[in-house]
Amino acid sequence: MREVRVRFAPSPTGALHIGGVRTALYNYLLARKHNGKMILRIEDTDQNRYVPGAEEYIKDALKWVGIEIDEGPDTGGPFAPYRQSERKDIYAKYVQQLLNDGHAYYAFDSIEELEAMRNRLKTQKGANPQYDSTTRMEMTNSLTLSEDVVNEKIKSGVPYVIRLKVPASEEVELNDLIRGKVKVSTSQIDDKVLMKSDGMPTYHLANVVDDYLMKISHVIRGEEWLPSAPLHVLTYKFLGWENEMPEFAHLPLLLKPDGKGKLSKRDADQMGFPIFPLNWIDPKTNELAEGFRERGYLPEALINFLALLGWNPGTEQEIFTMDKLAAAFELERIGKAGAKFDIQKANWFNQQYLRSKTDEELGQILIADLKTDGIDCETSKANAIASALRERITFPKDIAELGKIFFIAPKSFDEKIASKKWNEEAIAVISVLKDELKKSDGLTVETATSALEKATQQSGIAQGKIMQALRLALTGGASGPDLMITMVLLGGLETSSRLAYALDTLGGK
Repeated sequence: MREVRVRFAPSPTGALHIGGVRTALYNYLLARKHNGKMILRIEDTDQNRYVPGAEEYIKDALKWVGIEIDEGPDTGGPFAPYRQSERKDIYAKYVQQLLNDGHAYYAFDSIEELEAMRNRLKTQKGANPQYDSTTRMEMTNSLTLSEDVVNEKIKSGVPYVIRLKVPASEEVELNDLIRGKVKVSTSQIDDKVLMKSDGMPTYHLANVVDDYLMKISHVIRGEEWLPSAPLHVLTYKFLGWENEMPEFAHLPLLLKPDGKGKLSKRDADQMGFPIFPLNWIDPKTNELAEGFRERGYLPEALINFLALLGWNPGTEQEIFTMDKLAAAFELERIGKAGAKFDIQKANWFNQQYLRSKTDEELGQILIADLKTDGIDCETSKANAIASALRERITFPKDIAELGKIFFIAPKSFDEKIASKKWNEEAIAVISVLKDELKKSDGLTVETATSALEKATQQSGIAQGKIMQALRLALTGGASGPDLMITMVLLGGLETSSRLAYALDTLGGK
């Protein structure tokens, strides 16, 4: 079997979209499953779209989610350099080969000439406004000009591009590992530019040459590149590399949560969830886009979520470590249909991974977050609070947000709950309980339960009638961990003090 060598080849034109992270993940999983190599290649041939800081952002994002790079700009490798802007001389050789073999040609058309051609074709019914086998002989190129004129234009510095000479009417076929056989007529393919006027290759040339030279075995990329795949197959054929062509797999789109259309940053912003793995500050607008990391998503949860957006293991299993994902991964189990981006499912994964942490791990998160608010917390108490709150948290910040109630007494109370539950029965029980708890600061669940039972029995009132009022008095609201555990964590004296404040504020002292 051919060695599995895959590449993630982003362009440094901005932040890495979460869909790009999924593409990188699928490449990585295939490589790890087969003990292959994961290559990072920076496709920066379009210098006009280059954004400072974007390459570092991409590398930081991949590192954060746990995608390890075997060969790349920083790690090096046998096929360096791994930035296309540093491989300019390599591409020139292969463009010349295509020219020599009659599979490419020089095109000197001005912007005005190209626009005139498109406008002319738009007025003709059924005409396809593209530069192809039906229009190339009407344009200014080395197919319509004499060799002497072409040489003179090049010598005198007239700007030109080099285009692929696509055959007039042939069938191009490729086998996509996700979509099966794909057939396209060359009449639908235009003569793409291979080399731009600045001497830099386009994506179509550079990615084919680099994939061949870097011995890439599988090209796994988004379905937006499927229309270009036949063009790439032709290029492999023209360069004599048809038998060493990689296998293709074009991934389904990530869709909006309702399934209606491709997920965009605007959609994510409107629905209140991130679209980038890490925070990104747009260098042009200085606008901050919050990342999944900064929102509180764990990298292992995000990876698990992304893996199942389009791929399924063929079982009911949902929780996978990276190693388990790699072991189960098969490209053929990726669906053709777009995958709905269900942020609630992402939240569920985050809950599962966060709740699987030990009390000690969650306690350390709590201690660190409380410290930023000037609150000190002993390790044992932090661990106990984490244990009490673990089933109520979705993000790490939730622990401190919910846990602050154990350090800061409420100064106000939920009016809706108070109007319904703060009554004479509640006042009677809470008044007795307040005095009972003054006797001892250290509480256990047993002693707290005993004190409450004594207060309700003495008042002749069922516990069920006053529990919401008791929670209101202790926390100011209607929700929280088990009440007995809450009282234990607060201690007898603090619990008594809070009950006294509630009686004073809400009435009943």
